[in-house]
Amino acid sequence: MKLDHVVYFTEKAPEEVVLEQQRNGNVAVVGGRHEKWGTQNALMYLNNAYIEWLSVEKREIAEQARHPLVDLLFYDLKDGEGWGTLCLSVDHIGKFEEQVKQQGFHTSGILEAQRRTAEGKLRKWKMLFIEQPISDELPYPFFIEWEEAEEARFSLLREEGSLPLANEKTSITNCIIHSKEPQKAAKDWASLLGWTIDRDGSITLPNVVLRFKAHTGEKERLTDVVIARCDE
Repeated sequence: MKLDHVVYFTEKAPEEVVLEQQRNGNVAVVGGRHEKWGTQNALMYLNNAYIEWLSVEKREIAEQARHPLVDLLFYDLKDGEGWGTLCLSVDHIGKFEEQVKQQGFHTSGILEAQRRTAEGKLRKWKMLFIEQPISDELPYPFFIEWEEAEEARFSLLREEGSLPLANEKTSITNCIIHSKEPQKAAKDWASLLGWTIDRDGSITLPNVVLRFKAHTGEKERLTDVVIARCDE
């Protein structure tokens, strides 16, 4: 299990995000559209994970989708743009679902998903969400299993120019998560993930550290993503 990507909720179209990131000296690409969800995205691939900027493309479809991530997008955008949640990759999502059920969690069931790229290609994957009401409380991460093996997927990203050398030298090192009860949040996440908690209350996955910080505001969310050169 490791970090797959972090999700930023935005009102901007993918093309706007790409231009904005170019002005900041970063290389992002138009991801494409989730035709069944009415959403679209821009993506910035890094060495160990990627950033997704998710926005609504067709509101009438998105409102009818009843998809956990789309519902969270609508809920959070009422307060403006910002980080929403994060996604962890697992090798055998069916087996993982059985494990979390044994821990007492209820799930969405495994969801088949796909995205139509700007070039018209179809990317497919499976998703899993933990059932919980959409609210200001901290959402659990969601989970993904890609149709393609990681090595093949990253090779394709390099070939198509979505993962340039400069991006490969950069990684997401820390995800900062704000909670009213950070110790409880870390314990709950560790139980879900089948992972241990570090002495400082964080959770160290193979490619990222999840840090839980005290927060006095109403909304508990992923609030910051730390990016650094791989050699730093």
